Amino acid sequence: MNSPTISAPPPRSPRICMHEARILLKLGGPIMVAQLSQTAMGFVDTLMAGHVSARDLAAVALGNGIWILVFLTFSGVLMATTPMVAQHLGANRQQAAGTVFQQGFWIALCTGLLAFISVRNCAWLLQQLNVAPELAALTQGYLQAISWGLPAILLYQLIRSFCEGFGLTRVVMKIGLLGLLLNIPLNYIFIYGKLGLPAMGGVGCGWATSIVMLAMLLAGALYLWRSQAFTEAAPLSRWQRPSFAATRQFMQLGFPIGLSLLIEVSMFSLIALLLAPLGDITVASHQITMSFTGLTFMLPLSIALAITIRTGHLVGAADYPRARRSAFTGVLLALGCALVSCSVMLLFAHNIASLYSPDPVVISLAAQLLVIAAFFQFSDSIQVAAAGALRGYKDTSIPLLLVFVAYWLVGMPAGFILGLTDLAGPARGAEGFWYGLVLGLSLGALLLGTRLVWMTRRHSLRLAQA
Repeated sequence: MNSPTISAPPPRSPRICMHEARILLKLGGPIMVAQLSQTAMGFVDTLMAGHVSARDLAAVALGNGIWILVFLTFSGVLMATTPMVAQHLGANRQQAAGTVFQQGFWIALCTGLLAFISVRNCAWLLQQLNVAPELAALTQGYLQAISWGLPAILLYQLIRSFCEGFGLTRVVMKIGLLGLLLNIPLNYIFIYGKLGLPAMGGVGCGWATSIVMLAMLLAGALYLWRSQAFTEAAPLSRWQRPSFAATRQFMQLGFPIGLSLLIEVSMFSLIALLLAPLGDITVASHQITMSFTGLTFMLPLSIALAITIRTGHLVGAADYPRARRSAFTGVLLALGCALVSCSVMLLFAHNIASLYSPDPVVISLAAQLLVIAAFFQFSDSIQVAAAGALRGYKDTSIPLLLVFVAYWLVGMPAGFILGLTDLAGPARGAEGFWYGLVLGLSLGALLLGTRLVWMTRRHSLRLAQA
């Protein structure tokens, strides 16, 4: 790609660009399918383990909360591959993009080893959570089984991010669907004991997931080896040893992404723990709301990942006006998704809640929480889209600070005060925490949106001065 000659100044105000919108949707559609496939695998695990026993279901749910937290943190570091590769590609430096992959490989190996060790040594955490011994033993068995797949899935995350940096999102979709299709029969074999294997219950679910992770890695590696798209980049040839300078650059970009994911995910996990003393009804209603909003979040998240790819290409090509248009077009597309999800949640709150539980008390409380959650769809979409655009500019450190302020210094304290204390009126329980989430996400949207405006203007001024 040759850097285009740029003469027109950037637009003064954000507006949608239909050409950029089509590109973002073309990139984001396959990503959305891949994300939904990953979510569906978790749903299948929960459904099939639940048919064994309530204890097996609880072990899988508890184990998921632990390993996914570890995985998201380390995979966030590897997500730095996407903007780095995208900018190199935009600047027509494909060999440099291949170098990014090779340096990322060493980081993926290290993070995979750390994830393996971390997940296998969670007995102390289960003790701190006062988990019953029988449930703790089953959870540890599940975690030890799934730990074998974590190095593979982190290596696959590197391949995925590398492909996304090239704008090749359809292969990510196909591998995601492959994982889902493999997950179902493997769960059946290991959970219920087929083909001569003993029935393992929830632990078998962990073994099945590990095999799926390995299969996804092998599929990704095969595509990387055979695809003609990477001929010039040559990621699998001319191997380089680990470079301290390259690793430092990688970590400077990726570490804040991983911490940002940890901050957000741990906030939701902590809320669930804080609500536990309020009883099963409250916790169940909160989990239903989290589950459905997590599903709707896949829409703006997919667009955000597409924005990272597209802005990375344009920033690498020094086409800052189009990068700005693409970024704000993506934000407007994410807001369109928010309008749809908000409308669905407001109109069908009770229907949605009844899909998860037959208990009328749980349905009633969950419906109330879904109405509250409907209104943060807009701020959540803005903040994730703005964060995706900023990653395309390789700006991650300041956004990490902004996210920490919004979530942990404002959102969580506000939720705690409203939910569990009488400082601002009667304690509202789960509702109070969701009001706190609305406040924290709204502030995050304001801060990240402001940062995006500043970043795009800064690059435009740099172009004007050149």
